[in-house]
Amino acid sequence: MGVGVEPMSQSAYISLVQGSTLSEIDLAGVQEQLHRYKEQMQLTGKQLGWDYADSAFPYSIEQKPEAEGRWFYLKGKSPQYRYIVVGTGLRESENEPVPYIHFVLPNDSTHGDKSKANELCKWIGKQLQAEVCMFNGRTIYYNPRK
Repeated sequence: MGVGVEPMSQSAYISLVQGSTLSEIDLAGVQEQLHRYKEQMQLTGKQLGWDYADSAFPYSIEQKPEAEGRWFYLKGKSPQYRYIVVGTGLRESENEPVPYIHFVLPNDSTHGDKSKANELCKWIGKQLQAEVCMFNGRTIYYNPRK
């Protein structure tokens, strides 16, 4: 007999640390990264001879008035993808402001959303040479460290 567990949202962070290619980012910059990702997947699809872009990025970028420029969400285009919420912010680390991108999986997100969010976090992290704290708490360091 299973124990009822209340689902909870999960978060991943892409932090722009020392050595990252950017020192700050806003929502427009994150959307630009997502568009680059989609463009790269379109090129991959051309090489493979099929329309890979819609499979690689099965979302539309949506804004809500109540977000007031603090976040946007990716709305899935098929039943296996629902939502990923994306925002930006600043946190303090060693008395230094650290800009970050925040990916959130709402309670009703699917396994497809989580897989795609992991893929997007890794891709953006690598592009920006950032530090990525994944949904499982593990950290991937794409930034050059001493």
